[in-house]
Amino acid sequence: MNVFDIVDKSGRKIRLPKKSWTHITTTHREMANYLEEIKETLIRPLKIIQHTKKENLCFYYTYQKHRKNPEKYLKVLVKYLNGEGFVITSQFVRHIR
Repeated sequence: MNVFDIVDKSGRKIRLPKKSWTHITTTHREMANYLEEIKETLIRPLKIIQHTKKENLCFYYTYQKHRKNPEKYLKVLVKYLNGEGFVITSQFVRHIR
């Protein structure tokens, strides 16, 4: 079961499995209120960076200016298999890397 299915900026299908959402909200509790922002990060990212060692992993970033914390970038990690992606995790970070 998926929390959502969307098409990203480049036209690829990405899903957020319930298992990944549970991981995100238990590991990074502040993310529980940012489901829509995760979708927006995939649809309209500020930047997409491919993992340097694993070609099937990509980091999607957006800037969250309303956050008071130093961690203002929302990072979403997506893994691609057979042309479709699924969210592995998401968290706030200080910098795009």
